[in-house]
Amino acid sequence: MIIYNITFHVENEALTKYLRYLKTTYIPKATKSALLYEPCLRKILHDVPAEGTNLAVQFRAKDVDTLNYWLEKEGRFLHEDIAERFGSKVAGFSTLMEEMDLNCEE
Repeated sequence: MIIYNITFHVENEALTKYLRYLKTTYIPKATKSALLYEPCLRKILHDVPAEGTNLAVQFRAKDVDTLNYWLEKEGRFLHEDIAERFGSKVAGFSTLMEEMDLNCEE
């Protein structure tokens, strides 16, 4: 199981509009094909007050090949849409994580 994490830094002036976009457009479109599923949206907390807000959006994918297929066929269009709509007010990067078994006998 792969977890696809996208961390976004959003300027405060764009936060309300960007959250609405994530919830009503980005996440529904990202999960429409069912290649990505179980979306989560989280706010990243900081010890020091920061300018802007950091958000993490996570999806599960069956494997890396499935994720790469999604990125090629669907994901790049969504990321281009973010750039067009929000420009430099939103910046992001992605991280892939593999889910591991907590069983100590491995």
